[in-house]
Formats: sequence, structure tokens, C-alpha cells
Amino acid sequence: MLRIAVPNKGSLSEPAIAMLTEAGYKARRRGRELVIRDESSGVEIFFLRPRDIAVYVGQGTIHLGITGRDLLLDSGAGAVECKSLGFARSRFRFAGSAGQFQDLSDIAGKRVATSYDRLVEDYLADHEVDAAVVHLDGAVESSIRLGVADVIADVVETGSTLRAAGLDVFGPTLLESEAVLICRPQMLEDERVDVVRRRLDGVMVARSYMVVDYNIHERDLEAALRITPGFDSPTISPLADTTWMAVRSMVKTEDVNNVMDQLHAEGARGIIVTALTASRL
Repeated sequence: MLRIAVPNKGSLSEPAIAMLTEAGYKARRRGRELVIRDESSGVEIFFLRPRDIAVYVGQGTIHLGITGRDLLLDSGAGAVECKSLGFARSRFRFAGSAGQFQDLSDIAGKRVATSYDRLVEDYLADHEVDAAVVHLDGAVESSIRLGVADVIADVVETGSTLRAAGLDVFGPTLLESEAVLICRPQMLEDERVDVVRRRLDGVMVARSYMVVDYNIHERDLEAALRITPGFDSPTISPLADTTWMAVRSMVKTEDVNNVMDQLHAEGARGIIVTALTASRL
């Protein structure tokens, strides 16, 4: 059985479970189960602390895991990213009291509070900045006011929490993070891992595209195809009235209403949009 770990709590948990469920795996718990066995897909889903997933994968006791890129890099575990998953995007930034810091060099000789010691230490070392890293398990925004640190380094999504604490972000972005599928380097070419990747690819495409069907007169077909070139190429079939064509094409979800307006203006009729639930491309 292929073992896959997902976060048991936190902001990564529900999106990870939803993605695996859409990919055809039995990943939803009825209670507080620690593991779900999906015999039909040949996998076991383990629910673990987000910070521990990279460690289990790196040691080989779990084959695949879904966690944050920031947590993977901070773990120092022998696991690698094998697919980005497109959700839980965030930036890792430095922040300090408003107006006191401008760039990375201002950190030299200061205390930096963070929950991501290894990530921050490696970044500072790579940029030859000498600063003391102070480990805190959470709520690092309070560390400056309480005199524990001069600067913090943390995940920033909207920045509202930092502003409420009187802090401004500054300097470069340490890391662009998102949810990722991880495995040991030895498993990158494993066929079972490739199956999981293909299924997750299918979910990501299905979320990003919709299918548009419409009828168009042959004289207007060329103009309509410029609007809907499709993922590879649209499907075109003649109707009973052979001067009209039925066209099926994949369209970016975010563009679908604009595309419908443009098609109608070009003479398309019977325009129907269908959501995708899965795909293999």
C-alpha cells in the first residue's frame, strides 16, 4: 500500500483532503481516525501534524505527503518537492517596527524571532547577514513589543496581522510558499507516485478549466476558434444543417463569461458551459 500523509489540522488540512477526494481517494474522516485505508486505490491516508510530515517522508515511513514548501525546507528532512499544488500560497517576509527597517542589511546584529529557524538561518547565511535567530512556536508578532526580538520572520498572507501589531514588512521575500506534494528522491520515478501526480494534475486542470459547447455558422467559425483555441485543439462536428458546426472547447474558468460574450457577438448560439470534475490530459 502506498502511504500518503496529509495535515491533521490547520489551513492546509481541508484543502489537501478535498484535493485527494476529488482525485478519487477515500480521504475524508468520519471521526478522528488517524489513518484511512483505501483498498480500491491501493493507498493509506495518514493524518499527521503538518510539521511532522516532511520528517516521516524523509525517513521513508511515509511515501508521499502534502505539506507547505516552507515546512519542508525548514524541516531539513531528506524529502523533496515532487509537485506544487496551487493552494495555500503565502510569502515569507521579514517585519519590524514601522519605519525602523528598510532592507536586509538592517538586520545585522539584531535578534530575529521566527518559528522557522532553519529556513531563516540558511537565508541569512546565504546573504552573509550576521543576526541571532530566536525560536518561538507561534505568535511571533508579539515578540518585538515584549522585548524578545528586534525583527520577526514569518508567513505573510494579507499582512493585516502584522499591521495590527504596528509592524511593517521590509526587505526581500525569503520564500514563496504553497502546498506541495513531497516524497523521497528515490521515489520520484516510482510508477505509484506518478499515478498520484497524474490524478492531482487532473484535479488542478478540472478546477482551472470549463468546457464550452456552442453552435456556429461555418462563415463565423474561424473567428470563433480564435476566441476558443482550446487546451490543445477544439472538437468540431457538423450539425444536420451542414452550414452550422458544433464546437467543444476548454476555456479558463476565470475567462468563461467574457468568452461567452465574445462568442455570442460573433454569432454563436446554444452556448453551454459545463464544469469539469476530473481530467487526464
